[in-house]
Amino acid sequence: MLDMVIIDSPLSQSVMVEGHRFEIQIYRGEDTLWTLEVVNENAISYVRDELFPTDRNALGAALADFENNPVEDYLD
Repeated sequence: MLDMVIIDSPLSQSVMVEGHRFEIQIYRGEDTLWTLEVVNENAISYVRDELFPTDRNALGAALADFENNPVEDYLD
């Protein structure tokens, strides 16, 4: 079994969008780029295929997604 070290970004956060709570989770392995995961209030997770060079880039992508897409895209 591999023991992978996961590094959580301090930029991970909880946000309210149009009355719905979402958890923005940003993390990486020791030698990988940053992963962006958004979890809705029903514990449904959306993980971006794209990896990010910095945790700030990942957070920016999450916030831009909420600004540019209907919140319903993240509720199903």
